[in-house]
Amino acid sequence: MFGFAGRVPSSSRAGATLAVAAMLCVQLGLAVSVGLFDRVGPEGAAWLRLAWAGVLLLVVVRPRPSSFRRSTFVACCGLGVVTAGMTMLFMEAVARLPLGTASALEFLGPLTVAVTRGRKRGWPVLAAAGVVLLTQPWRGGADLAGVGFALAAAVCWACYILLTQRVGDEVAGVRGLAVSMPVAGLVATLVYGPGVFGHLTWPLLLTGLGLAVLLPVVPFALEMLALRRLTAPAFGTLMSLEPAIALTIGLIVLRQIPDTAAAVGVVLVVAAGIGAERTGTRERAEQPA
Repeated sequence: MFGFAGRVPSSSRAGATLAVAAMLCVQLGLAVSVGLFDRVGPEGAAWLRLAWAGVLLLVVVRPRPSSFRRSTFVACCGLGVVTAGMTMLFMEAVARLPLGTASALEFLGPLTVAVTRGRKRGWPVLAAAGVVLLTQPWRGGADLAGVGFALAAAVCWACYILLTQRVGDEVAGVRGLAVSMPVAGLVATLVYGPGVFGHLTWPLLLTGLGLAVLLPVVPFALEMLALRRLTAPAFGTLMSLEPAIALTIGLIVLRQIPDTAAAVGVVLVVAAGIGAERTGTRERAEQPA
């Protein structure tokens, strides 16, 4: 789910392996987070991940605000806000929907970004058909709150991509993330902290630390390595596989068995994402100093 600006392509096979490994870490982290819902709720699971990730990146990278241009620093802070929104809203969605369904709905965010940059406009129809099959409104069984949370997370993911490309164009390495993630942790603390603090124990805190390493710290590192080896369209096409990976992880780890319509819906959303990415290449930006 975390994209950066394009890099000069090399060792594409290794880059593809790293990108898939990053997506596996993301979905495994989400699946493990579901196990915390009974203890601290989706809000507590989101807070633990964001707070620990912010602390880890702040301590390891130690960014200096004075080294950023003002507009760049503001963009990093904005990225932190939408990262918090994306994470918290998606955790609320996963608490109400199967992991594969929630991921496919959230993927509509990057899909929209890809379609608006592409030359063809037929992919939204395919994606819309996939969403209808995922939610199955004729059955009346879809959790409307969960669908709403997933779609709100999709909006945040679209904003995340645009801000990440802006920050990635202007800031080298992970210094931008070392600003955005502490901001995300602070936002999550302000929103969820007061309701979670009373339920915290040392085992929960240590579990949260492990989750933060699995998601988002390790995927950030893997994606950065992947993007040094892949073009932006190639990486975007691989990202389109994430809903299918989420469906598989949900089946294996959470025993969430999709019906035929939901499985076909995920396939349609993935196909729309691949098609949109192939027709929506981003122009290469000047590399940051």
